[in-house]
Amino acid sequence: MPWIFGYTCVILRHMKTAISLPDQLYEEAEKTAQSLGIPRSQLFAKALEEFIAFHKRENIAERLNRVYSKTDVSQFQDVANAGIESMRNLTKNDAW
Repeated sequence: MPWIFGYTCVILRHMKTAISLPDQLYEEAEKTAQSLGIPRSQLFAKALEEFIAFHKRENIAERLNRVYSKTDVSQFQDVANAGIESMRNLTKNDAW
């Protein structure tokens, strides 16, 4: 292993961390991991991945909402009306 300033340089594939959980949440996590047949640490990692992905999507939605809130939608009214009229024509003979 390479030495840097007298310390051993180690490259870890996974970072270990300690977290504090309420007892009930810990017990539920333990049961869930057992029922899925995965280690508890893998359950925590997957849960964190999903949480982060959810918030990334939420952030994208918020940014899109800000962009579209500044758009004058009245300029698209003709397109919307054409779409509705087209659907009426396509479905006028359908038996619902």
